Amino acid sequence: MFELTLQAIYSGVLTGGYYALVALGLALVFGTMKIINLAHGELVLLSAYIAYTAESQFGLNPIAAIPFALVLVGIVAVAVYLLVGRIKRDRELNSLILTFGVGIILTNFVLLVWAADIHSTTTTWFQEAVVVGDVLFSSRSEILFFLVGVALVFATWWWLSRTWYGRAIRAVSSNRDAAMLMGVNPRQTEILSFVVASVLATVAGIAIYTGQVIQPSLGHALTIKAFIITVLAGMGSIPGVLLGAVLIGVIEALTVTYWSSALQEFTGMVLFLVVLLVRPQGLFGFGARRG
Repeated sequence: MFELTLQAIYSGVLTGGYYALVALGLALVFGTMKIINLAHGELVLLSAYIAYTAESQFGLNPIAAIPFALVLVGIVAVAVYLLVGRIKRDRELNSLILTFGVGIILTNFVLLVWAADIHSTTTTWFQEAVVVGDVLFSSRSEILFFLVGVALVFATWWWLSRTWYGRAIRAVSSNRDAAMLMGVNPRQTEILSFVVASVLATVAGIAIYTGQVIQPSLGHALTIKAFIITVLAGMGSIPGVLLGAVLIGVIEALTVTYWSSALQEFTGMVLFLVVLLVRPQGLFGFGARRG
């Protein structure tokens, strides 16, 4: 029983690395523009399908597809921003509807180009087992992209807190008009946040493809998962994204181990609703400040 619990926790922590990669881009845009990009999961899925094409058609390692995916996903992300930027009234609500529509378009684009078949990597290196202490088991892909996820979370946190562009993004998020008075171009800053989010979505897509199976309907599920983690983390908490993702991963793994895989998504949603009721600012966010 102890070893089974330990394996579930270990698997959940590694899965949290995947989840953090998926949620990081959404959290960045949400923290910058107060916009929930409901097409974010489809951007991740698009990157995964580009990796599949590079591997199946050209015999490339999925990681070698990153430059191609960066270009295509980046172009789509900027196009989404340009559409959102044209909204002048009720930006939060209308952008939600707009990005949801873009997500549907991207899902149908994937269906037209790649059909509805299920795909996974054929590169055996990613699927080979890694055994820790003859007790804990995982694949190389899980280990690799958990480490990549942790590295990107802290790289993003450092970039936002230590660089000029990171501070500009935080300034626009806090007060757009005041940021303009300080010489910050809000439009340029928002485009930058979308581009960085597309880079994170690209890496997340490669990670998903090497560790799981992909299908066109996966994009919507990834968006929901990323949104839940962003809410758990709290507004503007980048390290909180990693902690929230790991928490979701561990809870889901324990649910599958001791109850049923059918309840996996249910327990994550219950946690999400409890946090909304008890701590609306998120587990690692801050409440509104009083002057």
